[in-house]
Amino acid sequence: MTVPETNKPLTILIAAETYRPQVNGAAQFGYRLAKGMKARGHDVHVLACRADNGKSFTEFGDEGTVHRLKSHGVFTHEYFRICYPWEIKNDIRLLFDRVQPDVVHIQSHYMIGEHVLYEAKKRGIRIIATNHFMPENLNPFLPFPQWFKDIIGRVSWKDMGKVMGQADVVTTPTPLAAKAMHQHAFLRKVLPLSNGIDAAAYELAPGEEIEPHAYPTVLFVGRLAEEKHVDVLIDAVAKTPADLNVHLEIVGGGEVRAALEAQAKRLGLGGRVKFLGLASDEDLRKAYIRADLFCMPGTAELQSLVTLEAMSASTPVLLANAMALPHLVREGENGHLFTPGDSNELAARITELFRLPAGELEAMGKASRAMVEPHSIEGTLQTFEDLYRGAGYEDKVI
Repeated sequence: MTVPETNKPLTILIAAETYRPQVNGAAQFGYRLAKGMKARGHDVHVLACRADNGKSFTEFGDEGTVHRLKSHGVFTHEYFRICYPWEIKNDIRLLFDRVQPDVVHIQSHYMIGEHVLYEAKKRGIRIIATNHFMPENLNPFLPFPQWFKDIIGRVSWKDMGKVMGQADVVTTPTPLAAKAMHQHAFLRKVLPLSNGIDAAAYELAPGEEIEPHAYPTVLFVGRLAEEKHVDVLIDAVAKTPADLNVHLEIVGGGEVRAALEAQAKRLGLGGRVKFLGLASDEDLRKAYIRADLFCMPGTAELQSLVTLEAMSASTPVLLANAMALPHLVREGENGHLFTPGDSNELAARITELFRLPAGELEAMGKASRAMVEPHSIEGTLQTFEDLYRGAGYEDKVI
C-alpha cells in the first residue's frame, strides 16, 4: 500500500452509497466531508448513485466533482436507489484510471463501497472505511417477517466485516457503534470518530432576530422511517395537558409520512402537528433556533447528526435511551432520556420541561450548546486528513 505524501494536496475519492439529494445522516456526512476536504485544498471526487434513471455521468458541485452511477429504484422506498455490481464495476475501474486517487474513503460496505474498496486494494491505494449502518436501517426496505429480517441483519454484519476488514483504517461515529461492529462484524480495530458539526452555523448571527413560536413547540428532524418511531412522539404530544397547547413540527420525508399524517388526524391534533417536508439548509437552521425542545425517538442512531445540530442551536433535548443517543444527554442538565416506545413517559417529560420556568429551560439549551464543542467539524476533518496521510491512531481504536 502506498501512503500519500505528508504535505502535498491529495486526490480523494469518497464512495457514498447514499448521497445528496437523498436526506439522511450518512448522505449529509458525505457531503460535509467532501466540502470540508475541498476547502482544505484537496482534489475531491465523490462516487454515488444518480438520483434518477439514466446512464452514469459527472457533475460539478461546491464540494468537488461528483460522479453519478447508473442506478435503479426499489419498490419499497420512494427515493432510495441501488446500483447493480455488473453495471458499475467497469465504470469504477475507468474512474480510477482517470482520477488516480491517493486515498479512497468508503461510507458503506454495500455495492459502491465494496467495489471501490476492491479496486483500491488491487492498486495498492490507501483505504479508509466509515460505517454508518445498523441492521434496523434496512427494515423499512424489506417486506419480510421479522425473523427473516433478523437473518438478513446477521448476514449484513458478516458482510461488513468481510469488506471493511480489508481497509487500512475503520471508523464509526461513536464508541458504542465501534463496540457493536466488534461484536457483530468481528472487526477488531475500530476508531470512534464523530461525524463532526459546525456548531456556529446554528447560532443567531449578530443582529439577527428570529421570531419565536407563540406556543411550546417540539421539533423532530429526520427521515420518516419505521426505526425513527415518530408515531411515539405524536402519541406523546396528544397526551400532554391541553392547557400547555404543545405543538410539534416534523421536518423530513419518508415512507411512513402518510401513516403519521393519518395518526395525527385520528388523534384530533389538527393544526398542532405540522409536517414541513424536506427543508432547505436555511429553513432547517431556523426551525432548530425557533424550537423550544428537540426530540429524537429513534432506536437505531449511530450518532444522530440532527440531534447535534439541535444542540448547536442551544435547544434542550428529549432522546430515546437507545444506541448512541444516551451519549448526548446529561440527565437533567441539557434534557432527559426516555424509555424507547413509551409515549406515556415521553408525554410526562415534555410536560415537565414545558412547566419549567423559562430561565431553567434556557439554561438546559446552553448546556446542550456546550456539550457540542468536542464534536467540532474541524477536528473531525483534521483527523480524517491525518488518516488519509497514514496516521494509525492505534491508541484510540476499540
